[in-house]
Amino acid sequence: MKNLEAFEKKYLEKIKQTKKIPDFNSGDTVIVYVKVKEKKRVRDQAFEGVCISKKNAGINSSFTVRKVSYGEGVERVFPLYSPNVSNIEVKTKGNVRRAKLYYLRKLTGRKAKITEEHTNKLKNTAKKEQEEIVDKKPEKIKKNIEKSKKKSSDKKKTKDNNKNKED
Repeated sequence: MKNLEAFEKKYLEKIKQTKKIPDFNSGDTVIVYVKVKEKKRVRDQAFEGVCISKKNAGINSSFTVRKVSYGEGVERVFPLYSPNVSNIEVKTKGNVRRAKLYYLRKLTGRKAKITEEHTNKLKNTAKKEQEEIVDKKPEKIKKNIEKSKKKSSDKKKTKDNNKNKED
């Protein structure tokens, strides 16, 4: 058994280096791109839905995605490290209290909606704004300050000119 576990661990590390897998949990809306072979052509097919369960079992990890298509519920189980799964995108983060959301199978319409986590969006936007501020070079900042000073001095001159005209 130890040889098999060692082999799986080594292979898993190799896969993690080549394949980027985002951090997602049950309740998140996910877009999974699956490789589909049609005759000689290979294309990516998107499957968008809510992740209702996630099984962490090393190389055998998998997750289940559920969507409603034409009024019919469709669930699909994807192996996390499968070569047929080309990409996984997290569309929205869901705010749920359970690890397995099998109760969504019985619900329809508005009851089956999962509330979105708002705290992450606010944090991400704040981080992006901070990065943009840091990315600006000091030279550009100095130039902007000089421009604003020139504009303010121009305004003062025009005010002074207007006062002189009135006198």
